[in-house]
Amino acid sequence: MTTHHLQRPEGRIAWTSEGSGPLVVLIPGMGDNRATWRELVGPLAVSHQVVTMDLRGHGFSDTTFTRHGDEVTAQDALALVEHLDNGPAVLIGNSMGASSAVWAAAERPDLVAGLVLVSPFLVVPRASLAARTMMHATYRLLFARPWGASVWARYYAGPLNKGRHADWLAEHVATLRAEFSRPDRMRSLRRLMVQLDHSGVAERAEAVGHAEVPSLVIIGERDPDYRDPVAELARAQEVLGAEGLLVADTAHYPQHQAPDVVVPAVVALLGRIPSDGARWSATSA
Repeated sequence: MTTHHLQRPEGRIAWTSEGSGPLVVLIPGMGDNRATWRELVGPLAVSHQVVTMDLRGHGFSDTTFTRHGDEVTAQDALALVEHLDNGPAVLIGNSMGASSAVWAAAERPDLVAGLVLVSPFLVVPRASLAARTMMHATYRLLFARPWGASVWARYYAGPLNKGRHADWLAEHVATLRAEFSRPDRMRSLRRLMVQLDHSGVAERAEAVGHAEVPSLVIIGERDPDYRDPVAELARAQEVLGAEGLLVADTAHYPQHQAPDVVVPAVVALLGRIPSDGARWSATSA
């Protein structure tokens, strides 16, 4: 697929498109690129225009950005929907990309027809100033050159992919390691890590729940980012009024660890969202 670029105030966001029909936008998580969605693109493109974007400083997006995190990623996704002029869109996000999708839905409900949130961060306890300072110092140490790219690659391939994994995982991890071996991309990743705190997402998730935006939350039962994945899924469902899917033997990336489970669930949700953007009703589920 041809890589396109959307001009934003501090740089360009890379994106690709496949298929035609109602718009779906796929948003990766921190330290990942749009290839994380490769198992979903083909099946969804049968009936939808599937657009996959890279985060700021990731993949084929520019590394000139100074601002990173949920809010600006949401703004980038919304700008892309407006640019394509095929909204409202269903936003599908992983990890911080899912948090950004919630932010976007709360800020511009006219542009968002539905949400699929894979391993989202909706409610994160606020750390003390001292704890945050220590955490940021740790990030700067762990993700410094020349070892930072290898540290991230090992964490991605290990704890974040516990259980099942795609047969192309090693190839994907090698690509990520190569990308973040570049000084400018590792700098962007460190900036994102330091700036990311998910503040404001919980409030916006409540707004999305009140608006009854059709939503599906997907969480891996072995995800190390949750103290209790089952409880996290239940909380997300309650706040958003969402459908929920706990995926066995997967961790942070169910979209490529268990596509045989995730793809049918996403296709089913898309089939219940009116293609003309009309108000969805839970009674249709």
